[in-house]
Order: sequence, then structure tokens, then C-alpha cells
Amino acid sequence: MPAYAIAHLQEAAPHPEIIEYVERIPATFEPYGGRFLVHFAQHEVKEGSWPGSVVVIGFPGITEARAWWDSPEYQEIAPLRSRHIQGDIILVEGVPDGYDPTATAKSLREALRDER
Repeated sequence: MPAYAIAHLQEAAPHPEIIEYVERIPATFEPYGGRFLVHFAQHEVKEGSWPGSVVVIGFPGITEARAWWDSPEYQEIAPLRSRHIQGDIILVEGVPDGYDPTATAKSLREALRDER
């Protein structure tokens, strides 16, 4: 099941360490099957607010995503970003092939019925 590293990064002034981070990050996730799916692309806000930018890195699974995040190679460069850009970063598992949201709706409906 695929997994994703998703970052919501606040706007930041350009800095040489950020440039170095961007140059070096692919070498840290490629050994884990990671690849950029979204990288500082323009986005369109439809509800709420979303200042800053979005980064999404896809992985074959959550095990690979966690191994990348915890790797010495990534941890070595992470401060290059975190010293200059505030943000929120999550690792999240995707849905399996054939995912049926009606099963989730059924579970939610049953939970509501049990609360009554």
C-alpha cells in the first residue's frame, strides 16, 4: 500500500541552506523508492486557508517512508530546512487498490447507531 510524506511549508526567504537541502533531498529518498509527486507547485485554495507551499513524496509503503525519515542521510540534511522554514510534515498511508469508501461510511453509520 503506498504511503506519502506530506509537508505544508510556510513561506520563507531564499537561503543558501534551503537551496542545498533541495539539491540533496532526492538522494535521501530514492533508496527507499521515494519520488516527488508535488514539489512547491502552485496550489488553489478551495476552502479555508493554506499559506505557503505543499510537498508530497510518494513511497511504496509506510515502512519505506519511515525508514527514509529516520535515515541518517535525511536527518543530516533536515536542519538545513527546519532552520529556515516552519511547517507541518506528516507520514500517511494511502488506501489499498480497490478501496471502497462505502465500507467506511457503513462503519461510521454503525458507530452512530451504537451511540444512540
